[in-house]
Parts: sequence; C-alpha cells; structure tokens
Amino acid sequence: MLSDVRMRLLHTSDWHLGHQLHGVAREREHAAFLRWLVDACEAEKIDAILHTGDVFDGANPPASAQAAYYGFLAEVAERVPGVQVVIVGGNHDSPARLDAPAPLLDRLRVRVIGALPRTADRVDWDRVVVPLHRRVRGKPGPVAAHVLAMPFLRVGDVGGEDLGASVRAVYADGLAAARARAGGLPLVVTGHLHVTGSEPSILSERRILAGGAEAIGVDLFPPDLAYVALGHLHKAQRVGGRDHVRYAGSPIPLAMAEADYAHQVAIVDVGDAAGAPAAVRTLVVPRAVPLVRVPRRGHAPLDDVLNEIMALPPLGLDDDPELRPYLEVRIRLDKPTPNLRARLDQAVDGKQPRLVAITVERGGGGAALGDAAPGVSLADLEPRDVLVQRWRRDHDGEPPAALLAAFDELVARVQREGVA
Repeated sequence: MLSDVRMRLLHTSDWHLGHQLHGVAREREHAAFLRWLVDACEAEKIDAILHTGDVFDGANPPASAQAAYYGFLAEVAERVPGVQVVIVGGNHDSPARLDAPAPLLDRLRVRVIGALPRTADRVDWDRVVVPLHRRVRGKPGPVAAHVLAMPFLRVGDVGGEDLGASVRAVYADGLAAARARAGGLPLVVTGHLHVTGSEPSILSERRILAGGAEAIGVDLFPPDLAYVALGHLHKAQRVGGRDHVRYAGSPIPLAMAEADYAHQVAIVDVGDAAGAPAAVRTLVVPRAVPLVRVPRRGHAPLDDVLNEIMALPPLGLDDDPELRPYLEVRIRLDKPTPNLRARLDQAVDGKQPRLVAITVERGGGGAALGDAAPGVSLADLEPRDVLVQRWRRDHDGEPPAALLAAFDELVARVQREGVA
C-alpha cells in the first residue's frame, strides 16, 4: 500500500440477487461470491464498500435473495469492524424496498440511496453526499473523502423532454453540493447508467433512459474526480480511456454471452491530494459454476455439435448437481429437424454440463448460411425490443420517439411496482 494512500475502497455492482439463468436459480453462485467478497474485504483492509446498483434482479426479490443481502451486510460488519457501506439503487431495484430499512442500516454504517431523496421538492443532498471515513483499529476514523452517491435516475427524478440534458443537470447540482461539503478532500461519484464509449453485454442489460437517450457522454464526470464508480453494464471495464472511471461489472455471468468475461471487483486507493485520480486494480471473482458453449464461437451443424458434446466430461458420482456447468448449444440448420431436442437430450445424458439453452441459426431458402440471423427466443428480448420489432413488421420505419418514451415509462413503472 502506497504511503500517500488516504483510504481504500472496494467497488462492486450488479449482483442481481434472485437471478435465474434460463430458469435455473443462482443462489449457490451468489452465496459463493458473497463469501469470497467478505474474505476480500478483510484481506484488503477495505475502509468502505461502494455498490453501484442492481442489488436484486427484480423489484420483488425472493426471500432467499433478501436473506443473502442482509446476511452479507451482517457478516462484513462483523469480519471487517468499522467498514462503511454505500449502496445506490439500480434500474432493476425497487427504490422503496431498498430505502425502507434505512433507519436501521444507517446505525450499522450502511448508507442506502434507493432513489434520489427529496424534502419539500428539493433534493436532500445532505443524505446523498456521504463522508467516507478511514478505519482506524477497527473503528471509524477521520473523514478521508466524500462520495456523491447518485442512484439510477428515473424519469420522475429528472423530468423534462430532453432526458440526457436533465440527467446532466441533476449531476451538476449534485457535484456542486458535493464540492461544497467536501472541503478540499477527494471526491468520488457513483452512477447507474450507460456511459458512451463503454461496451454493453448482449441480451442481459435493459435500456434505462426513455425516448432513445440510453447513453450519456463520459464528459458528465469532471477530470478532477478521484474515482467514478459505475453500475449497469455487466462487463467490467474502464470508460473513455480513464482508468479511474469504470464499471465494476457483475460478479457472476448473467447470460451465456458473458461466458468469457473476467468478472471482478475494483480495489480503489484514494490518495491525499484532491483532484488526483485514484489508483485502481482489480480482483477476479472465482467462478463457482462454469459456462460451456458448443461451439465456443458461432454456430455449427448439428452433427458437429453432437460430436463436441460427446467429448464433454462425464458426470461424476460426487458432482454437486447445483454446481454442474451450464451448457448452451448453438446449431446451424438448413432444414427442419423435428427430433432436435430429443437428439440433444440423448447426447447430454450422463455428461457433466447441464443443457440450459439451445440457439438455432437457420439457413436455406436460397439465402447464404452466413446471412442467416441467429435465432433469439422471446424470453431473451427486452420489452422494448419486442415493441420495435412488431412496429417494423406492421408499419414503415421506426416507432416515434414519443411512443418509445411513453412505453419506456410504462415498463419502468411496472418494474417499480413489481407487477412484472
């Protein structure tokens, strides 16, 4: 640890507790990650943990997901005395559910900002700007930095027809409030949004601003910030070539397309000098359940896929059934194959990986196989994608922006109320 380091943060995000992968619950994987995370916080002597949204996979998470969340908070408080935790809500989270236990969690040094808090129609920046204390012999020490704990901003939080400009205005107000309170100490900012220049994960992230304005430029964040902790995108990455502006990514793969991601958390060493970027390194999260794709790249004829399946390792007598690898097969077909599922089930019988997904790319009909689009099931599409595809089928051109904005707000309301 460098001599000029003032404090050490751990940035994690997008846990999606309660998630299912093609109908398979992920409880064991999340439990393994949370145990590992507590160990990492203890070993790294973490002063504060930043969680940048999507604690849960949905607005009404199962009891097991809530138990995992509160169990982690209790365990890390016991194992890392004096640690501070700051959690902001994501677009998958219910703000009310996250905020409800705030009076209790505040006493445990856990600050949760599910939604942008307001008093008398004004943002309560005193709650959003959080002093971060360095731990001293297991107890809170002096304030070493401040964090502008900005949650996911919903349409009701920003208003206005130009949502991108409205988001920028809210951040500008928040940064002004944070600078006024920081007193020259380093400043950290969180965000749960899509920043341009970053790489989204296919089929596992929702658009989160209405009317087509899904991304905000990285210039939203001034260069003098010590660190920008981002959530929403599942691939861990820095943004805009700035090492101290980054997505922590999800700790486990949330779609088979994320099989090759190095899921991780970020260790952030904040120095003494205000305006200087923090030093960042990453810890790769061990994967409790492997993901296997056959073939690994692209699609292949059925016979080739069956041959690859036959080469997979057999199921052992001592293999934990809940920790068997997930298997996706990706097949290219040029004619109907009525017994496809039966042949695949027969091939995987007795194999260690369990078949959870079949993706079919169809050729034939006079078109080149290379021009055929991969088959995507309805369950893999976001509601907005279904609307757009239906509109293109029934009308000329793209859906009007006003229609998309109204639809996105309706979907967001349903997600908040947990109806979906």
